[in-house]
Amino acid sequence: MNNEPENNNSAIDNAAAPAAAPVTVIGLGLMGQALAAAFLRAGHPTTVWNRTAAKAGQLVADGARLAPTVGDALAAAPLTIVCLTDYDAVRELLGASEVALDGTTLVNLTSGDSAQAREAARWAGERGARYLDGAIMAVPTAIGTADAVILHSGPAADFETHEATLAALGTVTHLGADHGLASLYDVAGLAMMWSVLNAWLQGTALLRTVGVDATTFAPFARQIAAGVAEWLPGQAEQIDKGSFPAEESSLETHARAMAHMVQESEAAGVNAELPKLIQAMAARSIAAGHGAEEYPVLIEEFSRPSDG
Repeated sequence: MNNEPENNNSAIDNAAAPAAAPVTVIGLGLMGQALAAAFLRAGHPTTVWNRTAAKAGQLVADGARLAPTVGDALAAAPLTIVCLTDYDAVRELLGASEVALDGTTLVNLTSGDSAQAREAARWAGERGARYLDGAIMAVPTAIGTADAVILHSGPAADFETHEATLAALGTVTHLGADHGLASLYDVAGLAMMWSVLNAWLQGTALLRTVGVDATTFAPFARQIAAGVAEWLPGQAEQIDKGSFPAEESSLETHARAMAHMVQESEAAGVNAELPKLIQAMAARSIAAGHGAEEYPVLIEEFSRPSDG
């Protein structure tokens, strides 16, 4: 992720270009168009299909072939990338009686949850298709560069067969045989993203009450976020071992700081719901006898089903 952009793009193109394997892209929203464009730039003969054919105009001008039907699109390449609005749309489109899936490999990059991914894999397998589920951790403009992280889950052999082609899209990763893993990693990554953003917004709201603007606070917030990220490997070891010795700071110490944040927020007239939520989870853990342990002992609270 820290490589220079020109080197990243070159590495991707060099990895994908020699094979020049044909590929089909079904679904030409903003992301689907970006996927197809990346395959074209990497030299792959690319067939596209979309319910609204006009969306293929620029891609056709750039060298893509517009298939007249979904069946024709699937038959044009051994690998088909599907990027639609939801899993119901995938099944409605590919489940039509005139559509043959036997022998093709589907890579479904449609957003959904892990249960939908596993069910789609079963459904596709019954129709003779090989199936990989995926998640795109990038915006359309990043597709085709190493900054675009594309997660895949399903049989390793199917991923390895098409890895060179898929590499045209960005940094591709195979997570494991469980088709639901890509969706689970996706939401886990979103949990990280929203948690960092929400923490920054909480701090920004506090500082604005005394005239410190967001632009001034942002560099300090970024430094804190980067520093906390350095703790993750050590805390992960504690979680995996199920042992939480207080090597840096006990949960009770953290809880006292949480109380200060709640007090500061309320005194400043700033919403205190977020710090109160974390404070309540810490209080439950302390009440269960974990106050002298390190912060990641809260994994037990995060692992519990929520009430209601």
